[in-house]
Amino acid sequence: MFHLPTRRERNWTANAGVQEGCEHGLRTHISRRARWGDLSISILREIQAAVLSDEADLSTIMLKLRFLASRLGSEQLEDWVKYETEGYPRDIEVPPYRIVHVTFKGTWSGPFGGGIQNAPIPSHLIDKYAGKNWTRRQVRESVAGVEELAKSEELGIDASNLILLLQGKVYADWACVSVSGEVSPIAMKEIRQAVRSRVLELTLELEKRVPLAGEVSLMKAIPKGPENGAAVTQIFNQTVYGNVTHVTAMDGAQVTLSIMAGDVGSMTTALVEAGLPQEAAKEFSEIVAAEPPKSVDKPLGNKALAWIKKNGPKAASGAWKVGSDVLTEVLTEAAMKFAGLKP
Repeated sequence: MFHLPTRRERNWTANAGVQEGCEHGLRTHISRRARWGDLSISILREIQAAVLSDEADLSTIMLKLRFLASRLGSEQLEDWVKYETEGYPRDIEVPPYRIVHVTFKGTWSGPFGGGIQNAPIPSHLIDKYAGKNWTRRQVRESVAGVEELAKSEELGIDASNLILLLQGKVYADWACVSVSGEVSPIAMKEIRQAVRSRVLELTLELEKRVPLAGEVSLMKAIPKGPENGAAVTQIFNQTVYGNVTHVTAMDGAQVTLSIMAGDVGSMTTALVEAGLPQEAAKEFSEIVAAEPPKSVDKPLGNKALAWIKKNGPKAASGAWKVGSDVLTEVLTEAAMKFAGLKP
């Protein structure tokens, strides 16, 4: 025989269901907080806290910085973080802190069974006969790879090609049998520390000069304005590549280009006067001539845009007399004047 519940029993059952649902919701909320953390916490503050922590993984820090860079609208900062986390491609110039010194030793055999074992080879001889790329190695590995290399006791490189290049150049009448190159693991630790210190300095400068950067979180973005983007790029240039003295947009400089429509030579000359190296100015001029602008709205073609993205770090490093933050503006104006779209 079935029992019909009384009103008191029905109320108790309903209240128990509500309580169980609340407990389930609370458990779900706690679980999400445990997995994702507080979604309203400032990404910039999280990065600073992680950099100052001995336990934080550098790769994780860089991923958070990449998210922040995207929200701030700085393509150059995004590219730098991307290269640091994924590795630098061969066609991208590495920052100065990623160039390490390589030392070499060699073994020679001489007359009457004589020999010289593991003798140091002077760096200037390597530079003279093989090139400076041998003694100044560009470290293109990702930060994760650099951290693993820093744990090694020895870091050797393949220097077998130097045997022929140095034959008879170090010890006359002695045959070079083998050459070995070595990089100090301390150099890898210095790269790791350089990245961490630049990230910290970058966030501190953003906090002071772009206050809205501190408000960026997983749930909140800030308006991407040209002023913020220019300020972030300027801070990036100063902290990652060091202070530079060339002309930048933040200096309020005005660059006037004198270019005749359809004249590649005048465009090359004008770009050189604006601060580009001769070879770079000629290369860009030839690209624009091959794909001239069709409208004021799209003055640069795909090849021109790819060229700017590839060579932007060179301007940012101070190697060129024109700053990276005005490079695009100068090249855009040059392309428009070449096509006759601007007087």
